[in-house]
Amino acid sequence: QVQLVESGGGLVQPGGSLRLSCAASESITRIYTMGWYRQAPGKQRELVATITSGGTTNYAASVEGRFTISREAAKNTVYLQMDGLKPEDTAVYLCNLPTVFKNYWGQGTQVTVSS
Repeated sequence: QVQLVESGGGLVQPGGSLRLSCAASESITRIYTMGWYRQAPGKQRELVATITSGGTTNYAASVEGRFTISREAAKNTVYLQMDGLKPEDTAVYLCNLPTVFKNYWGQGTQVTVSS
């Protein structure tokens, strides 16, 4: 059973930055693509970014050029660097690990962008 623990959320002003972390409990996560999703109140969960085991990244159009996903295999951790934050980025951000056995989710971390 893999556990994903997110951290790094908080309140930030528009234009500010945050770095989210997702720590996995198992090293097997290194062979899988991992991703970040977000869900705002009253809206559907949406994909933010993904990164493959080889480091290939993919971003939603709404965050392209502002967010950067990366991973540190030795720490079983995936990061989401968020720069140029906008009020519309406000949401709960969730880490995702889709495996052949199960689709794992973290508990989420709140990001609020407001002046």
